[in-house]
Amino acid sequence: MENRAQWGTRAGFILAAVGSAIGLGNIWRFPAVAYENGGGAFFIPYLFALLTAGIPLLIMEFTIGHKYRGSAPLSFFRMSRKTEWIGWWGVLVAFVISTYYAVIIGWAISYSVFSFNLSWGDDTEGFLFSDYLQLSVNPGETGSLVPGVLIPLLIVWAITLGVLFKGVKKGIETANKIFIPTLVVLFMIIVIRALTLPGAAQGLQAFFEPNFSAIMDSSVWVAAYGQIFFSLSIAFAIMITYSSYLPKKSDITNNAFIAGFSNSGFELLAGIGVFAALGFMASQSGVPVNEVVSGGVGLAFVVFPQIINEFPALNGLFGFLFFLSLVLAGLSSLISISETYVAGISEKFGISRTKAVAFGGGTAAVISLLFATQGGLFFLDAADYFINQFGVAFVGLVEVVVIAWFLRKLNDFQSHANAISDIRLGTWWKVSLGFITPIVLGYMMFDLFKKNLAKEFDTDTGNYEGYADGFILFGGWFVAAFALIAGMLMMLKRWNAKAFEEEKKEVS
Repeated sequence: MENRAQWGTRAGFILAAVGSAIGLGNIWRFPAVAYENGGGAFFIPYLFALLTAGIPLLIMEFTIGHKYRGSAPLSFFRMSRKTEWIGWWGVLVAFVISTYYAVIIGWAISYSVFSFNLSWGDDTEGFLFSDYLQLSVNPGETGSLVPGVLIPLLIVWAITLGVLFKGVKKGIETANKIFIPTLVVLFMIIVIRALTLPGAAQGLQAFFEPNFSAIMDSSVWVAAYGQIFFSLSIAFAIMITYSSYLPKKSDITNNAFIAGFSNSGFELLAGIGVFAALGFMASQSGVPVNEVVSGGVGLAFVVFPQIINEFPALNGLFGFLFFLSLVLAGLSSLISISETYVAGISEKFGISRTKAVAFGGGTAAVISLLFATQGGLFFLDAADYFINQFGVAFVGLVEVVVIAWFLRKLNDFQSHANAISDIRLGTWWKVSLGFITPIVLGYMMFDLFKKNLAKEFDTDTGNYEGYADGFILFGGWFVAAFALIAGMLMMLKRWNAKAFEEEKKEVS
């Protein structure tokens, strides 16, 4: 009899995995990345990256969690005691991300309310930075807390921690069964409405028109792998943790293909909706589509409010649906991100889930107050850039190299997955993880370090976003280094003997 919490249904696990993968980046990052890297032609390297990195890595992480029946740190500890730090590194990357990700969801809650009377006015950029975020201090300064950001942030944490307190089956699974179908229906409504707008065809042509010469550029392939990597919740402990709650007889490879293609399908849907709306905006402004293309925070909180202002009818409702979609996509991801450190803390220290949620989630919530201050956007920008570039991608590279090259676990994992899966793994899977993924991720990391270190020592180019050296050091590099160093320090604490022994019985 297994004491570990389990998903109630296979659909519950898939919805949770898809909910983790589908986040804010699917909506505001993918469309711009695809457009800037060859349009329709980008889907060739994108699909190749999905099949040689995304799904193989998903299968590997699903197998790790399922085989070793533990959080990421415990699973790596069982794999080899020397590799526990990799699991903690991923968990602490997730912890850092959760602290500022919650704030962005809070913004989306505010903007869903602002939509009804278009509170942002005509100057949407000025409204975001001056009126709403009250960005009136220099980078590195906090200023005071901003009530308009603080209140929705507290709501976000109340929902997230409330779901986590309820557990895996009654909390996470139930929440995703509500959030994900609702998100898909809402976004379908948004896309259908956007497609009926004048200029939508112009936007879609810009999005899908292939530039085949672009795919001869190595940077486009790196962009494709980067998009797949960042959008699938790989390498920051989520998928290992979630798959550890699977029943023993669970189809691993099938689940990975369903989760991977579902995530990509939503990204394509998001691209259609976003570019149909951008085409409408371009036609209303009398400018080419390339002049209105944007991504990230600017797309969601500056450009989309401008588009909503121009809507012929029911613009408040359209705005509400769009920002509610961001809220749902964000919450499903934040819940999965937070579950990684809740599970890790509970198993390492042998404390109850309730105490782990209160301690881990409470600590993240307190730290997130930093991003609800007048200078919060600067801290958020620096932390997001460095933890993503030098946290998530770096963890992924180390994880796959250690498992494939040093521990030589691929044959073992292949046998484990094949024994319980319909789609059997073969040479494709081992070549992808043993050669293609490490080479591509290695090149990505080498290029990133080269570019960023060059900026550090080049007075002409300056730091990321032109931030001061001190702020970049403590707000960027230190944040990324913290996840790695703290992960190694966590190894010094011995595992709770009772919890470890109980779980150890399930490994074989």
